[in-house]
Amino acid sequence: MKVKYYTSITQVEQLSPEERERLKRVEEKYRFRANSYYLSLIDWSDPDDPIRKIIVPEEDELEEWGTLDASNEKSYTVAKGLQHKYPDTALFLVNDVCGGFCRFCFRKRLFINVGAEVIRDITPQLDYIRTHKEITNVLLTGGDPLLLSTEKLEKIVSSLREIDHVQIIRIGSKIPAFNPYRIIDDPDLLKMIRKYSTKEKKIYVMTQFNHPRELTREAIEAVNLLKDAGAVLCNQTPLLRGINDDPEVLGELLDRLSFVGVTPYYVFQNRPVSGNRKFAVPIEEGYEIFTKAISNISGVAKRVRYVMSHRTGKIEIAALTKDFIVFKYHRAHDEKNRRKVMVYKRNPQALWFDDYSELLEEYTV
Repeated sequence: MKVKYYTSITQVEQLSPEERERLKRVEEKYRFRANSYYLSLIDWSDPDDPIRKIIVPEEDELEEWGTLDASNEKSYTVAKGLQHKYPDTALFLVNDVCGGFCRFCFRKRLFINVGAEVIRDITPQLDYIRTHKEITNVLLTGGDPLLLSTEKLEKIVSSLREIDHVQIIRIGSKIPAFNPYRIIDDPDLLKMIRKYSTKEKKIYVMTQFNHPRELTREAIEAVNLLKDAGAVLCNQTPLLRGINDDPEVLGELLDRLSFVGVTPYYVFQNRPVSGNRKFAVPIEEGYEIFTKAISNISGVAKRVRYVMSHRTGKIEIAALTKDFIVFKYHRAHDEKNRRKVMVYKRNPQALWFDDYSELLEEYTV
C-alpha cells in the first residue's frame, strides 16, 4: 500500500478550513507530520478521539510549561548523537524524522533544531562504543530508525555487529503503529533483521503502541513479520491524559500486546516537556490507573513497570499508601543511587519526581 506523508496541517482535509488556519500557530512552534494510514484510524466525528490527540495539534500545546530537555539528555551526550547514561547501554540518535510527530513527544527539540543532535557520519560514535567494552546494549532511536532506508539502517547495524561486546541492538520505533506498511512491503528489512538477529545476539524492536486502536490488522501483521524475522519485541508508552489514562483502556492495551507476543515493558510518567501540559497525569493518580490496569491481566502482561525517565535515572513508582509514596531506582547513572528506595510524603499534585520535597526515609538495598 502506498502511504502518503503530510508535513503541513493545511494538508489534512478532514479538518475544517477554520481549524487548519487556527492550528497554523501551533505548527509554527511544534512541527506537524502525519501520514494517510495513521490519519485513517481517527474517528473524525469525535473531537476527543484518542488517535486524533496523538497526532493532530491543539492550541493548548502553546501553554508555557516544562522544558525541551526535561531528562537532561544533553548532560549524558558523549559524542554528537550518542548518549551514555547507564554503563551497559548507549543511546544512538540516528534520525530526526518520524512516521508522524506525536504531540506529546519528549524529543521535539530534535524537530525544532533539525540536525543539531543527529550526525550522518557515525564514525565517532562507533569509535566510542568500540573503546567502551562495558557497553553491551545499543539503542538506535531518534526520530525513528525505521524511517531510514533499509540500506542506511543496515550499515549502522552491521557496524555494531562487528563490535564483539555489543550483544543487543535495540531499534526504538513507532512505525509498527504509524505505518506498518513500511515493514510489510519491505522484504529487505526483514532479511536484514534475520541476518543480524542471531541465536546469541538479538535485535530488539522497542515498539510504541499508545492505544489499543493502534493494534490494527496491519500493525499485527507487521509485528508478526518482525518476530518471524528473529526480532524480540517489547512495548513502551507514556501514560497520557485523554489517550490511555483509563484503567480499562490501558489494561486492554497491555493485554492485547501480550496476546500478539509483544512484551509490555515500560509505562512512562509523561515528562514535563514544553507543549506537553495537556497530556500530564499526576503521578499518584497515574499509579492508581496503572495498578487498576494491571490488576485483571495475566502475569505475562503485567511484567510492565511504571517509571519516570528522570535526569538521574529511571525511577520506578513502586507503591502508594494513604500517606506515603515509595520510589526506587530501576536504573541509575550514579552508583550511589543504584538499588536506592525512597519514601516521600504524598503530594497529589506532583507531576514529576522533583515535585516531592518531604523525604521521610531512604534505604539502599
